[in-house]
Amino acid sequence: MSFSSDIKEELSKVNNLKNKALLEAEFLGYILTGNTTNNEEFLEFITENEFNIERFYKILFNLEIEYEPEVRGKVFVAIIKKTEKVEELMTLKIDNNDDVRKAIVKGAFLGAGSITDPNKQYHLEITFVEKNNAEYILNICKAYGIFLKVLELENKIQLYIKDGEEISKFLALLGANKGVLLFEDVRITKEIKNNVNRLVNCETANLNKIVNASVNQVNDIKLIQKLNKFEELPNELKEIAILRLENPDASLKVLGELLENPIGKSGVNHRLQRIHEFAEELREGKN
Repeated sequence: MSFSSDIKEELSKVNNLKNKALLEAEFLGYILTGNTTNNEEFLEFITENEFNIERFYKILFNLEIEYEPEVRGKVFVAIIKKTEKVEELMTLKIDNNDDVRKAIVKGAFLGAGSITDPNKQYHLEITFVEKNNAEYILNICKAYGIFLKVLELENKIQLYIKDGEEISKFLALLGANKGVLLFEDVRITKEIKNNVNRLVNCETANLNKIVNASVNQVNDIKLIQKLNKFEELPNELKEIAILRLENPDASLKVLGELLENPIGKSGVNHRLQRIHEFAEELREGKN
């Protein structure tokens, strides 16, 4: 199964089927989404996910709403006649009860939501047809500090999240505790790998910088020797030049420690810079 199906399986098995208020809210969440069509006489909820439809059927049964189940190829359908009771549920007034508001969002996610495998990318979305329905869910989430983005397409509207931490908060809001743990495990592992890669890249860049600098320094010294100008260098420059030739891979710190009178990195760098300037003068034919 996909990661998205795992989350929906967990949510569909939450045992709150005796709580009428939560089921009514969850039902409302389902029918707000883009997977529900609404005409004068009927509502049709359509999905390819078996956990979606099983949960929806249970909600309808426990709310004593009559429906006809259908299977159209790979698609599951619930056909609901728009009775007075159904009409009342469709215009349900929701108070500020946390559990009820969360149940609406849960229903919307089960109804037309999906989440990509976090090993591949961070992406969660819920699809709507009506803009005001999308904004309704958007505002509930915003009240809990979860900020979804809106994408308006030709025939639908998507609420989506691409931030790993926000997705984790959203799953926690739904009550997908197992899903949160799985998601966070992947997210933390990815962050550790990314940090390690950054450190390795940084170390590699520093190493390349040191190697390139050493090659240039050795070339400067060999040029001075080739032109028989080595003896013109002051003693402290001769000493560091010989050490560099003998230790081409050594860092400036190590070179400084090898001197008869040790000095720090900046002192070593200053001496090598003077050698470089002398070599440049030779290249330009000034000596």
